[in-house]
Amino acid sequence: QVQLVESGGGLVQPGGSLRLSCAASGFAFSNYNMNWVRQAPGKGREGVLCISSNGGSTRYADSVKGRFTISRDNAKNTVYLQMNSLKSEDTAVYYCAAGRSCYLALYDMNYWGKGTLVTVSS
Repeated sequence: QVQLVESGGGLVQPGGSLRLSCAASGFAFSNYNMNWVRQAPGKGREGVLCISSNGGSTRYADSVKGRFTISRDNAKNTVYLQMNSLKSEDTAVYYCAAGRSCYLALYDMNYWGKGTLVTVSS
């Protein structure tokens, strides 16, 4: 049974930092590119970061470039999202998703977690 379980969300002040984790099981994690996708209140889902299966390359949406970092540990079947300099517009449910490409295209993502809420507010 495929499972992706996100953790680490919560309330943080503007300018603060937060680290999300996503633990994977039930599929060949090291064969998949891993993505972080977010959905802000009242908006559609947006692919924001991707890391290749071996961790050798990454792709970032312009909205998070220079502030967010994606990494993975294939020995632990886990992908991470380090978020710094958080802004109110980063408030969203953050999902991890496994896919075959790294183009931040939602249709390419095969497996999804249930998401974790990040709220950036003073």
